Amino acid sequence: MTSRKKAGLAVGVGVGAAAATALRRRWRGRSESTSTEVAAIPGIDQAAATRFLDNLAAAIRIPTVSSIDGVDPVVFGEFRALLEKSYPGVHAGLSREIIGDHTLLFTWPGSDATEPAVLLMAHQDVVPVEPGTEAGWDHGPFSGAVADGYLWGRGAMDDKGSLIGVLEAVEGLLAEGFVPTPTIYLLLGHDEEVGGEKGAAAVAERFAREGVRLGLVLDEGGAVVSGVIPGVPPLALIGVGEKASLDVEITAVAEGGHSSMPPAHTAVGRVAGAVRAIEDHPMGARLAVQRPFLEVLARIMGGGRAVLLRNLGWSGPMVERMLARAPHTNALIRTTAAATVIRGGVKSNVLPQEATAIVNFRILPGDTAAGVLDHVRSVVGDGIRVRPIDFGKTSDPGPLSSIESPGFRSVANAVGEVFPGVTVAPWILMGATDSRYFVPIADGVYRFAPLSTSLGDLSRIHGTGERIAVADAGRVVGFYRALVTSLGGKP
Repeated sequence: MTSRKKAGLAVGVGVGAAAATALRRRWRGRSESTSTEVAAIPGIDQAAATRFLDNLAAAIRIPTVSSIDGVDPVVFGEFRALLEKSYPGVHAGLSREIIGDHTLLFTWPGSDATEPAVLLMAHQDVVPVEPGTEAGWDHGPFSGAVADGYLWGRGAMDDKGSLIGVLEAVEGLLAEGFVPTPTIYLLLGHDEEVGGEKGAAAVAERFAREGVRLGLVLDEGGAVVSGVIPGVPPLALIGVGEKASLDVEITAVAEGGHSSMPPAHTAVGRVAGAVRAIEDHPMGARLAVQRPFLEVLARIMGGGRAVLLRNLGWSGPMVERMLARAPHTNALIRTTAAATVIRGGVKSNVLPQEATAIVNFRILPGDTAAGVLDHVRSVVGDGIRVRPIDFGKTSDPGPLSSIESPGFRSVANAVGEVFPGVTVAPWILMGATDSRYFVPIADGVYRFAPLSTSLGDLSRIHGTGERIAVADAGRVVGFYRALVTSLGGKP
């Protein structure tokens, strides 16, 4: 998961009758487990869950860190060797290609070449551990330790848990002689955390040239999350879209000179004022994009809140104000702005001739990068230079995928197999995944990892103490197994 994607939620539009049953599933009292035992999942034996934990721990111990400067080929070669040793059936039964030096693309031929293909995605690379924070980990960031009911380490959630889960499920199905009806691709990227240009983007471009049409794409993104809305049971959040990310540089220029004779506002002061203006004038809220999600909440909530959610025609402004109070719910209804970098000045007694800040915008589907730039220019006023950074074809949010499609139903049904009773809800990821590259050639792109977590624990992604619950081991393998078999096939 890139540094631009932390969890929040927003829902897709067009909730239909076909998905309503899945959306009405109720949570039946399952609480987050810190047991050292693996949850029993139909069709998944203890041995498969144990292998998953052992192989994930081994994967975590290999520090496959990516950066804008590239990756360590020795480390990624070691990781590739681990996968070859751990999953001999996958490497014998599927064809494997290496894209962009380290991204792995497996092809599992289906029995019906006329069926749209399926793409299951995960990524090998992880973000680095910030120097000086290592002592804050209960267990070493690359230890792969199992303790206190969790498996600990960088990549456990993002995204080696999904990667090992996919391979474990496919390895088991191959051993049973299973042949899928559609061709299934497994894409294991190596540079997702730095944009995916050499891996997923290159594969998507090749697929487009070759005329490959994908019926379903599944990547990381959502999970079974508790605490999304106070008083609401955990929700299985299946991403139907994602916000786009845009960095905007704002610059103030001024005359230099000695600090003993300053103007009313130095360049630093002017750029700080521009940042404050952006913060004080957020882009407008659009509650309509959340209406279907709020209708789902209304079905599972009681009391006055349910009344408000059922009557948005008159309660909309009130609900909007309520959602705007907390950062994670405010992000549901608007494009957000976060000032993250500021630079200016070289010495305390020298007036800076230039000061710059960078503001990161997460663009809600329906808004555009061009609209964000227009808004910023109108807010900061004259005399402030506004420039987008890395403005490109992925700067605008892509279209939302349907929740009435067979692909969505397959994902939702697989969730129900391993998290019985959970309420399934479509949502919009707050940042970018590699799946965005495949939107133009896919009938449906969805984002979900079969992990149970809390809203508070989501800060562990890219942060300190990343972990997954041991109890989820069987669920991860079981989810991917259920998804693949639901697509059709024969032993």
